[in-house]
Amino acid sequence: MPEPARPSYEVRVVGARSEHFRDLYHAALRQPFWTLVLRIVALFLSLNVVFAVVYMETGGIANAHPGSLADAFFFSVQTMGTIGYGAMYPTTPLANSLVVMEAVLGLLVTAVTTGLVFAKFSQPLGRIAFSHRVVMSPVDGVPMLQIRLGNERGNTIAEATVRLVLIRTSVTAEGVKVYRMVDLPLTRERSPALTRSWTVMHALGPGSPLEGATPESMARDEAEIIITVSGTDDTSLQPVHARRQYEARDIVWGARYADVLSELPDGNLVLDVRRFHDLEPTLPTPGFPYPRTSAS
Repeated sequence: MPEPARPSYEVRVVGARSEHFRDLYHAALRQPFWTLVLRIVALFLSLNVVFAVVYMETGGIANAHPGSLADAFFFSVQTMGTIGYGAMYPTTPLANSLVVMEAVLGLLVTAVTTGLVFAKFSQPLGRIAFSHRVVMSPVDGVPMLQIRLGNERGNTIAEATVRLVLIRTSVTAEGVKVYRMVDLPLTRERSPALTRSWTVMHALGPGSPLEGATPESMARDEAEIIITVSGTDDTSLQPVHARRQYEARDIVWGARYADVLSELPDGNLVLDVRRFHDLEPTLPTPGFPYPRTSAS
């Protein structure tokens, strides 16, 4: 079941100092791998074109046709790549100086790009799936906020820890509108092994920041719920992190997650991940007066 389309918005920051050059490394790591590779290739070719133009204008390259950009480009690639076939070589002090400059620049570019590619490869990328919707429904007679999550990989995330945070607007005694961040205690916040499915629950009982909440109050307070997961990948033994943010409109009241685990007549269990995001309406329950809504 594909996730419903969500309107996008962005926070525009004004007045902050520009740190584009300092953040180039982190910006490169945030790019998709193939985008990073293409940009490295483009940088390599661009630098060689620049040096090729200089070589063509200044000359001093043996066996290169005068005014040939192609010969100058191939000589530049051989120099920056430390290939050196010997068919073309510098013959003047200026050409030799340019070769030294290009060799040093080539070493620096190679070192930086090698580090970027290695860091990109070594990044632990967890594939944590979060349910498309948050549900509000009773569990053992207690209203519960529930979020289903799971590991999309076939391995295990060891010692997984979950945190749930509520963000909503409120007005101070001075009449100032502020955003407040409150932790939501969970019935269980740790799991020794996160596999395919885990339903995280917060009880809306006495003492809960959401006690007495309604769909209208959540929308009025511009409530948002952020869930974060951290643990250790049992294959790479590296830390894994994931997060998901929900808005008030993502909460379905009076619904529960469809069962994904069933038992066969022979006693074996079946986990149907195709129903991971499916919802089912709940029956009216005393103590949970919220109207049932569509569980689509």
